[in-house]
Amino acid sequence: MAPGLSSVDHVLALLLVAVSLGLSNFAAAIGIGVAGTTPGTRLRVGLVFGLFEAGMPLLGLLLGQSLAGTLGRAAHWIGAAVLIATGCYAIVQAVRSQARDQGQPAAQASLPAGRLLVTGLALSIDNLAVGFALGTYHARLVVAAVVIGAVSVAMTLAGLELGDRLGPRIGARGELLGGLVLVAVGVALAIGVLR
Repeated sequence: MAPGLSSVDHVLALLLVAVSLGLSNFAAAIGIGVAGTTPGTRLRVGLVFGLFEAGMPLLGLLLGQSLAGTLGRAAHWIGAAVLIATGCYAIVQAVRSQARDQGQPAAQASLPAGRLLVTGLALSIDNLAVGFALGTYHARLVVAAVVIGAVSVAMTLAGLELGDRLGPRIGARGELLGGLVLVAVGVALAIGVLR
């Protein structure tokens, strides 16, 4: 425990960090949800986002100060670039799908496992440096990882639900909007609006 901070202060600080880290997952989950979700999709997205958010701080601590510090400076740029690329890919796929399926009823979109994993990684890569920072403040890293993961899952599920409710209003443009949201989240990460 860092000097001068009570355990209540530590818990509050940890929750604030967890919510701050979960905001990007919330925004990305809205984008995923607008294309339509199933209970299976919600479970997969929640677990993947939560595991990446919880695991990256642990990995950051294990990698050590020099590597985590080096990646920490570049991590938000790497994550932003990957999210923007993933969003652009989703936009291209949505445009192709709309051209191919014109005149056919819209089917519920599925989220390929590869795209889900890349998105989860991109959203949480800057957490490597967070893990090292938590270690320097003598935070209990396993407790921190569990709290960050749990908050991330909750915010992801809330984002999916919100996106799913918006989806019927958006119709067939849901996947296109989802890609645009991922690009926007990537840009927000790059300029520092989301962490």
